[in-house]
Amino acid sequence: MEYVAIVLVLVLLQYSFFAFMVGLARGKYEVKAPAVTGHEMFERHYRVQQNTLEQLVVFIPGLFLFASYLYAMTAAGIGMLFMLGRMLYYKSYVTDPKSRGPGFIISFISAHVLLIGGLVGAVMKFL
Repeated sequence: MEYVAIVLVLVLLQYSFFAFMVGLARGKYEVKAPAVTGHEMFERHYRVQQNTLEQLVVFIPGLFLFASYLYAMTAAGIGMLFMLGRMLYYKSYVTDPKSRGPGFIISFISAHVLLIGGLVGAVMKFL
């Protein structure tokens, strides 16, 4: 489970990085709080942060369920794939939002494999 904890911390640090970049963009593009619209580049950073937050709601429980009921090392590996997908999503969305698809798909599928795998593992344990 240590690998799972390490992956979780890395993913949360990545999310913190995205939040920090939103703050930098807010200052650079002069988008005054509490506004969340304004300059397009600020909005790109903001959407990466918000979409990542939305994905974390599925990812975090899925990571722990999969690790608990199936295989911790596999959960950690899929978790790293999620993290790589999020980084690809970040880089592509900020560069050109139309190119965000691959990063989104990688992280979305990774999170849902963990969640569904956790469900399957729990059902198998129950039966």
